[in-house]
Parts: sequence; structure tokens; C-alpha cells
Amino acid sequence: NGETCFILGNGPSLNEVDFTKFEGKYTFGVNSIFYKTKELGFSPYFYTVEDIHVFRDNLSEIKKIESPYQFFPSIYKRRLSTKSNYYYFNMNRGFYEKNSPNFERPRFSYDISDKIYCGQSVTIINLQIAFYLGFKSAILIGMDFDYVVPKGFIVDGNSILSTGDDPNHFHHEYFGKGKKWHDPKLDNVLKNYKLAKTVYEIDGREIINATSGGKLEVFRREDFNKIL
Repeated sequence: NGETCFILGNGPSLNEVDFTKFEGKYTFGVNSIFYKTKELGFSPYFYTVEDIHVFRDNLSEIKKIESPYQFFPSIYKRRLSTKSNYYYFNMNRGFYEKNSPNFERPRFSYDISDKIYCGQSVTIINLQIAFYLGFKSAILIGMDFDYVVPKGFIVDGNSILSTGDDPNHFHHEYFGKGKKWHDPKLDNVLKNYKLAKTVYEIDGREIINATSGGKLEVFRREDFNKIL
């Protein structure tokens, strides 16, 4: 209750961050943050995966992550062993389902022990977890909010198959050659960010963007180094 947490995105700007400053802080890492573990020895305090492509393509690396608290959708439980630091949540996918009355309608769960709503980005999952845990401020880092689909990548509906290096993340192998990823649909992410911002502010809390550069302008910006 009342603490500050840092929610890490995986944009290229993350390479500009001094990770030693996260020591002793509450950090949320997601998806392929394990590349930073290999590079710097960094391990986030909380770790989350939502996307099925990320889960399937990186399962062996995900199993090696040693974060004290790790959150996964309950549908992945059969692929993971039971560990005391694994927490499984009911993931409501209504935002993605065209036959749902809540298709592309942002929602926010106040009680993650009941359910967590999808919102086009794993960051939305983490903002719901952080709210439930009582954090007063959620600082976003590495949220560049800018994607390109390079020429030659194979697009199949909402899925994209990489045929070369990934230009959108902090590591070229993140969604590198042979890996699948979903169309980020930033307009849908923006809807959910706006809702999360409102929810936090109504409760006297705040989401702050401390990303270096990038195109996310929904939240108040602060300099990362000044915050710390």
C-alpha cells in the first residue's frame, strides 16, 4: 500500500535505462525481459506473460525466470509446474472476441483474485495487478508506443511472422526471425490506457510515463532519473 512500482515496457528506449537504479525497487517485467537477465543479471520483482505466441516461443526461458512473484493466465497452468511463486489468474478475453458484447471495449478489474481483463497489451494486465496490490504510483519505463512491420514480414490476420530482426523492442531477437507476434493495435491499447488513467486518478493514484522519448502522451511525463 502506498508504494511506487515501475512497469517496464520492452521498447528500444529500455536500452537507455540504468538498471542498477532498480535495485530495491518494485519492478514489473514481462515477456522476453529475460534478455536483460542474460545481459545485466536483472530480474524483475514481478513477472507477467499474457500473449500465447510469447508463451509458446519462449517457454523454456520463461521456466528459468526467478522473479519472486510470477503471474500467468490459468490456461497456461498445464504447461508450467506448480511453484510457490506462480500465481494464476482468470483471464477475461472479451476484449478480443468478436462475438463478445465487450469486444474492443476496455474494462478494468478491481479484484484480480476474481478476474483480469485483457486490453491489447500485457501492460494493462500489470496495471490491474499493481492497482490491486495497492501501489500509489505506477511508473512506466520503455513504453515507446511505436511499431513498424518491416517489409517481408508475413502478416496473417492479427498474427505476424518475423523473417528478420525485430526493430520494435530492446533486443533484436525479441520477436526475431521465426517468431510470431500479434498486431499491436495501438489504438486499442490507447483506449485501455485512458481507462486505467481514470481509474487510478479517481482513487487518488497516478500512472506516470518516464519513458525516454516514444509516442505515449496519455500520462504525465517525468524524467526517470529525477523520479529516482
